[in-house]
Amino acid sequence: MTTPFQPSGRPRTVAIDERRGLDIQSLVLLAVLLAAGFILNFTAGKAISAVSGGAIAPEFIVSAFCLAILVIRPTIPQALVIGLISAAVIQITTSSPGIDFVAEGIAAVAMASIVNVGARTPARNLVPVVGTFITTLLSGMIFMVVKMALMGFAGELAAVMTPVVTVTAIFNAILVGALYQPVKQSLGLNE
Repeated sequence: MTTPFQPSGRPRTVAIDERRGLDIQSLVLLAVLLAAGFILNFTAGKAISAVSGGAIAPEFIVSAFCLAILVIRPTIPQALVIGLISAAVIQITTSSPGIDFVAEGIAAVAMASIVNVGARTPARNLVPVVGTFITTLLSGMIFMVVKMALMGFAGELAAVMTPVVTVTAIFNAILVGALYQPVKQSLGLNE
């Protein structure tokens, strides 16, 4: 016969990761971050791109969903949903409709995989920066390859976009790395 008590007479406890899924609080956080990313794309993103001569074209929505995935810790299917929602928001400003659904869907799944695996390693403190860098780079490269395929594999597009994607990945990684701890602390979350 089983008993809910351990031999010591104390009740058993089960540790549950409360940040595992898309509950209302998580969806509100995602909405706030995506809205902030959208506004930043129109303001700071355009300014940074203009000042850098197009060398840096930050995609704050990618930063927003990376930050959301770090905080929410979704499952892989939920991460795909986050990526697709993010892509839908990007459709308002993109010059290449539809491509972001592929790029952000795959990138969000990659970010969730990095977060889920990285959180269990000694290098977990590097996950926000490394994960965001890889995710942004992956998103940008997928976008570039699909766009090249639609244009008949225009090699000059790769020559122009690859440095921009790389610098943007560095920018996003620094941004998310700087914001992760303050966001986590403001929400009262622990590892």
